Parts: sequence; structure tokens; C-alpha cells
Amino acid sequence: MKLSIKIICLFIAFSLFIGCRPSVSSGQVREQKQKKEFIVNFDFDKIKERGFLTAIMDNSSTGLFIYKGRTMGYEYELLRLFCNEHNLQLRINITPNLKEAFNKLNTGDGDLLAYNLTVTKERKKRISFTRYHNLQKQVLIQRKPKNWRELKLHEIEAALVRNPIDLIGKKVCVRPHSSYYDRLVNLSDEIGGDITIVPGESNAETEELIRMVADGEIDYTVAEENVALVNAIYYPVLDIKTAVSFPTQIAWGIRKDSPELLSELNSWIDKMKKKTEYYVIYNKYFKTSKSALKRSRSRYSTINKEEDNISPYDALIQEAAKKLNWDWYLLAAQIYKESKFDPDAESWAGARGLMQVMPITGEEYSVKDLFNPKQNIFVGTSHLLWLQNQWKNKIQDKNERIKFVLASYNVGLGHVQDAVRLTKKYGGSITSWEDVSGYLLKKSYKKFFTDPVVQFGYCRGEEPVQYVKVINDTYRIYKDVLRIEEPTASLVNRYNFLSLTGFECGGNRNAI
Repeated sequence: MKLSIKIICLFIAFSLFIGCRPSVSSGQVREQKQKKEFIVNFDFDKIKERGFLTAIMDNSSTGLFIYKGRTMGYEYELLRLFCNEHNLQLRINITPNLKEAFNKLNTGDGDLLAYNLTVTKERKKRISFTRYHNLQKQVLIQRKPKNWRELKLHEIEAALVRNPIDLIGKKVCVRPHSSYYDRLVNLSDEIGGDITIVPGESNAETEELIRMVADGEIDYTVAEENVALVNAIYYPVLDIKTAVSFPTQIAWGIRKDSPELLSELNSWIDKMKKKTEYYVIYNKYFKTSKSALKRSRSRYSTINKEEDNISPYDALIQEAAKKLNWDWYLLAAQIYKESKFDPDAESWAGARGLMQVMPITGEEYSVKDLFNPKQNIFVGTSHLLWLQNQWKNKIQDKNERIKFVLASYNVGLGHVQDAVRLTKKYGGSITSWEDVSGYLLKKSYKKFFTDPVVQFGYCRGEEPVQYVKVINDTYRIYKDVLRIEEPTASLVNRYNFLSLTGFECGGNRNAI
């Protein structure tokens, strides 16, 4: 009995102790969660030391897309200019989901959000914004009447929503967690009636919702005016003239703990806005309707969601890549670098076709018609296989070996072997492309191309080094944009192992 009383007393005392602990309000919980989100401190000085900038982006008609093998996009071109000016390489992290994109930024999987974001008070609590690129209104996306081509203008106008008040009781589908959603909530309050706001799928792109309006799957959505203009070119049935907001600021997002990066970007944006080049790039994507229409309808554009082709030769490339045991996107990236997928390409030196094969190399494989895509790819990949066998026992790591193979394809096996011998003589790892490429660059200096270990003389090493880099940059973008998933290294690992990789590469999404 006494033991039971003691246990009860201890339980009461413990309960009082717990109960006396200070309570945590919901506001404190939110604050703690926000603090937990900002777990990295990685500003511009460390980005410069690391050597590359990672942009979190989405595949869209204005942000980043692939067209006939070429990486394009308004946001992408601006980012490349910034990186080139600061001697940085651009790496892309494709992330369609906006909520996930914010998390990636604040946990270090990217350095900035290149999503053409609308600046809002709520978002300013989580991230910092750069200077605005431009001011854009949000507009209603709606379908014209079925027989609109046969109607007079006033008849078309009568069938459309022109006053936001007329949205009362109507369903408007927008992305969740977007500025569009927030704007419709406020608009509903302003007009004194309920707009039925339908959240789209969390990973649905704004351009996908625009397509659904055009196809009659939904009646309305909302987008920034510049994005709406581009998509109205693709879908003439759309009307985009009804504004649902005042002009809003469109900018990039930065972690709050990156004031140096923010300052650098702001200075660069201010400077760019004074240059003609800035407006040429803008007009290229938002005001050149014929080019935009051509890109949207191409089978070889990632804007066209119904197709996933890079080139007319994808099937040939896929089959040939098996022979090399390569990812076919890598071989496609090389062929794009060689000829931009032009089977009739011919260089000043006489190299021909998709893989720019020299006639003498074609003769070695009994192939005469190097302008024939199938025969050209056969010769090119056969030569790659031969080069791969030359390096197979010397470079165990496959990714490193491929860099040696690509460089050998471009400049010749002998020059790369010379660079290996120089690396061995002067110090460095002969299995590291980063080390060997350094001596390949030095082969244009007399001190090195006349060195006793060099057997093939002078070489303009910058060309093969850039060749390897550009192909790997293009390869990574092909994978990212075409949704080929690969493990994402942590910020720390990417920082520590930069010296081992030797390169990092590059990725707007609709304003949201």
C-alpha cells in the first residue's frame, strides 16, 4: 500500500513538472520551422571558390528548354551571361514543384530560384529577391467561343469574361502555393463574391494548365502576361486580355543568408538593363511570334509535351550507344556538338556528317558515304569504341575514362597521351581528367610541346578541353530536362569533390 502511494506521488510530481514547462505557441512553432529551414551558409565567396552556380529551374517555353538539341530559354540565357562574367559554370537543378524548389534553395541544393517569381510579402519572409527583371500583370486565360473565327469582334467579346466581377461563381484552376492562388483569394474578397479556386496538381506546370484551357479540359487559369503572350501564339483559341492584377515585380529568389550573391546579382541586373543585349534576349522569347510558334510545334522541342525527341536520329543514336555502353543522351550531346544534328555538315578540314568523320577514317571502316546518317554514326561510334579500348585498362573510372575518350576523338589519341606523359613527369594524377587536361592546355606552349616526353608536338589544347566540357554540360541538361533522375549530391559533397569531377554544368519557369 505504501509503495502504491509513493508511485502515485511520484507520478503527480512528474506531471506537475511537465505541466510547468513553458508552452510553445503556434507562432513559435512556425518560427522554429523557419529557422530549421535555413540550415546552410553558402554565399558568393564560396560559390566562386567552388566554381559553379546552381540554378533551380523548370522546363518551360521561357525559362529553359531544348530545341533541336540546343539549350534555350530567357532565364537560362541571362544566367549564362551572369556566370560567364563571373567565370562560373552554370549548373541546373530541374524542379517542377514550387514548394520543393523553395525547400531545395534553403537546404543548399541550389543557389537561386530562377523561376521568374512574383515578389510577395509572404515570400519575402522565406527568401530574398533580386532587383525585378520586369513588371507583369496577371491575366485570365480563357477560351474564345467555338466558332470564333466566324464571329464579329463584338460577338466574341460578349462571350468572354472582361470584368473580374464576372468571375463570381466560376471555377478557376491554378497552381497551389502560387502567387496566382493568392491573387484569386484577394480578388474574391475585393469583388465581394466567391471565385471557386481549384488547385491544380502540385507538380502541374502553369503551361500545362494553359494547354488544358486550350483543349477544353478546364475553363480558366491565370498566368503572367509575358508567359500568356508566348502561349497564345501556340494556341490561337486563347484570349489573354483580361487583367486580374496590377503590375507585379518579377525577380529571382535567393537564400536570406546570401547577401553577397544578392548584391552581385543586383549590380549585374542594373547594368544589364542599360544594355541592348538584355532587351534583345527579352524580345527573342516574348515578342518574336513566328520563332516561338515554330519551336512550340517542333517534334524536337521539350516545349511540345507530346514529344520527347531530341533529333530525327534518336533511334540510331540509342542503338549505337548500346555498343559503347553509354547513356544515349551522352552520345546525342556529342553529336550535337559535332554537327548540331546536320547530316550534311562539312568542316573546312573535310570532316563530314553528323559525327564529323574524316574520309580517311571512313575508309578504315569501308564506308564512303559519310553524309548518310546511319553510316556516319556507325563509323563515329566504331572509332569511339576503339578509343575506349585504348583507355580501358588505364582509366578504371568510367566517367573519367569517357572524358579521355571524347578528348581523343576531338584532337587525336596521341596528343592526349602526350598530356598524360607530361602529367606523370611534372606531377599530378594520370587518371584524373582535371590534372591531364591542365597539361593538354600547356601543349600550346613551346616549353611543353618541345619537352622530350612529347611525341606529337604542338596542340591547341583549349579546343579539346572545351569540347569535353561542353558535351558534359549539354549531357547533364538533356538528362535534367528530359526527367532522367540521378542522385543529388549534398552541398558539402559537391563542394568537396569539385576537384575530382573537373567540370560542372548546366538549368524560368513560368512566373508564379
